[in-house]
Amino acid sequence: MPNKDIESARRTIDKEVDALRIMENELDDNLTKALDMIQSAKGRIIVTGMGKSGHIGKKIAATLASTGTPSFFVHPAEASHGDLGMLTTEDVVLAISNGGESRELSDILVYCKRYGIPLIAMTKNPESTLGKAGDIILRLPDAAEACPLGLAPTSSTTATLVLGDIIAIALMERKGFSRSNYKQRHPGGKLGAILQKVSDLMHTGDEMPILGEDAPMRQIIVTMSSKMLGCVGIVDKDGNLCGMITDGDLRRAMENSMDNNLFEKTAKEIMTHNPKTTDPDTLVAEAVNIMNGKSITQLFVVQDKKPIGIIHMHDCLRVGFTI
Repeated sequence: MPNKDIESARRTIDKEVDALRIMENELDDNLTKALDMIQSAKGRIIVTGMGKSGHIGKKIAATLASTGTPSFFVHPAEASHGDLGMLTTEDVVLAISNGGESRELSDILVYCKRYGIPLIAMTKNPESTLGKAGDIILRLPDAAEACPLGLAPTSSTTATLVLGDIIAIALMERKGFSRSNYKQRHPGGKLGAILQKVSDLMHTGDEMPILGEDAPMRQIIVTMSSKMLGCVGIVDKDGNLCGMITDGDLRRAMENSMDNNLFEKTAKEIMTHNPKTTDPDTLVAEAVNIMNGKSITQLFVVQDKKPIGIIHMHDCLRVGFTI
C-alpha cells in the first residue's frame, strides 16, 4: 500500500521544482541590470517585504551581508513609522511581493520615487503596483503553489529564496569573494573554526618543542614536558624538520630498551622519520582530517621544510571544532 505521506512530499517537491524551472526559463537581462545596480551602489541594499515575503527577505539580506554586500532588512510597516529614515539616496531597495500588491509597501515605494532611490521589484506581476514602481523587475514565476488549497505561500517563497541566492552568488563571483573574506564575517562557532587556517591556531617561536638530531634523552623528556604538546620536533643541521618524537615513541623506546641504555640514546635513534606535516594555509578542517586519518594529535607546520609552528588537536577543540 503506497505511503500517502511520501506521495504528498513528492507532489510538493515536484510543484516547487516546476516553479524553479519556470523561473530558470524566464531569466533575462534584468538580472544583469539588477546586479550592476547593486554592485555600483555606494550605500547598502535595503530588502523589504511583508508576510512570508518579509521572512524570505530577511534571509536574503542576511546572505548578502555575509557574502560581501552590505545589506539589512526593513519591515515595511515599521518604515511607515520612522524607519524610512534608514534609507539614503546611495542605497538600493529590493522590494519583494509575489503578487505585487502589498499595501504595506506603498510608503516605501513613494519614498523611493520622491528621493530617487533605485528600486528593484521582485514580483511575478510586472503590471502590479510594485512592478510599475520598480526601476528593474526580477520576475518570480507565475506558478501554482504547492499548498493543496493553492493559497499558502510555498512554491512562491521557494522561488523567492532561490532568486535571492542567485543574486548573492553572482555578486560573490563578480567580486571574487574568497574563503578568507567569508571567514572574517563568520568568526564564531564551528563554522568559524572550519574557516580558520592552521596559521591562526599554531604555536610558534619558543612555544615550539624543537631539538637537534643529537639531543640526548634527558633533554628530550624535559623539552616534551615543559612545552606540554606531547611531542618534540627534530631538525637536521640545516634546520629542516627531519623527525618527530611523541610520548608514544618514548613509551615504545622504553619497552624496547632491555639493556637499560635508553638514556644513552639520541633523538635521531628513536625519532619517527619524515613525520606528517602541513603548511600554514591549510584549513583547520583539513588539519583535523589529517590528524584523524593518521591517528595523531599534533602536526608540525613547515615552510621550505623548516618548522614554523605546531598545531595540536586540543587547539581545534578549543575554538569550537567538533571532531
